[in-house]
Amino acid sequence: MQIREITEQDNQAIEQIIRRSLESFELNIPGTAYFDPQLGSLAEFYKQQINSKYWVVVTDQAEVVGGVGVGRFGQNPDICELQKLYLSPAVQGQGLSKELMRVALDYAAKHYKFCYLETFKKLQAANSLYLKFGFRQLEQGLEESEHNACDAWYMKEL
Repeated sequence: MQIREITEQDNQAIEQIIRRSLESFELNIPGTAYFDPQLGSLAEFYKQQINSKYWVVVTDQAEVVGGVGVGRFGQNPDICELQKLYLSPAVQGQGLSKELMRVALDYAAKHYKFCYLETFKKLQAANSLYLKFGFRQLEQGLEESEHNACDAWYMKEL
């Protein structure tokens, strides 16, 4: 397995992983990443954003099996957002989400003071991972959020 920056050739694969994951939890609803207009063109989207990147996990057979992104949150230059951390079911439980988190947070620490994220309480494995990485749960989401369906929010000082 290799973690590398996303390319245009990866767009369709990571879009399918994200959509299938959200569908599996019945989270293919408005106010989630499922309806993000840039979901089918993440490589191009992240290239256009300042201090933003998206990484994919690729197997030895060149199959994209997951990814994670970091992007500036709103208008505050000190806060980034951990975005779109998803893995294919076939590779879950192998520690890849931890590897993706390390890559994303190492990058974020070079450009931001805080990292914010939004998720759902029902995604228990994800919530547990965020706590292990030192995120603290917030009572409510930050203003400027585009994912108003989320019901769990976290912040970490970098």
